[in-house]
Amino acid sequence: MLTSPAMKLVDSHCHLDMIDLEPHGGDLGPVLDFARRQGVCHMLCVSVGMDALPAMQRLVEPYPDVSTSVGVHPNEQHGVEPEVDDLVRMSQMPKVVAIGETGLDYFRVEGRPEWQRERFRRHIAAAREARKPLIVHNRDAFTDTVRILRDENAADAGGVMHCFTGNWSEAQRVLDLGFDISFSGIVTFNSARDIREAASKVPLDRMLVETDSPYLAPVPHRGRSNQPGYVRHVAECIAGLRDIPVEEVAEATTANFQRRFGLSLGLDSSGVIT
Repeated sequence: MLTSPAMKLVDSHCHLDMIDLEPHGGDLGPVLDFARRQGVCHMLCVSVGMDALPAMQRLVEPYPDVSTSVGVHPNEQHGVEPEVDDLVRMSQMPKVVAIGETGLDYFRVEGRPEWQRERFRRHIAAAREARKPLIVHNRDAFTDTVRILRDENAADAGGVMHCFTGNWSEAQRVLDLGFDISFSGIVTFNSARDIREAASKVPLDRMLVETDSPYLAPVPHRGRSNQPGYVRHVAECIAGLRDIPVEEVAEATTANFQRRFGLSLGLDSSGVIT
């Protein structure tokens, strides 16, 4: 399936500063040019730590179709640990539209570390104060993630559960918190039955699509380095699961991105950049 020339997609979660740019002589431009040719009109480059943030901001500064976030990934155990005031202040930097990614990840750590939960709470507090949405990461920690979002009144800030890997019942709990749900290339894997069911049932006006580049490349690029241009495969898969045109998925998810992150991408009602 080919994208329509008028169709405009948003990659709502990528890590452009982690993509191997050596084949392009260290130049991000060719990666973004390929994405644009695939119908991608905007990309959100997501922060994973304070130490890497300045370089990430410099990398994407020349590109008006890239925005950023500020935050510390739950797996980061070294480097600067920001306080609430730090996150609020940095959230006012140019291009920053969100707080995160933040959340819980119990996959690579023993037990349920309190330092992750405290960091998560600080990010939620910063998002509420800054009035910026949260980008939430969850891996093997769904119950605690939802509990903390509820207990800390994260709905006041709103946000996105990125790279959703749960079932439809879990998706409903996320939606009930007022958060949107973003699907990554995992939804294209035939083995991901629960995720595919959720993608077929989440309301279109509560859904985003992403790559999580350079990770989780979708079919037919599974096992290779991912990039924003591949987000069209995620949209095409979801369209197939729902038996609707891919243009409908693109229009809805792009509109949802603009609403959630408070951006106007200069698109008319057909999805064409004006």
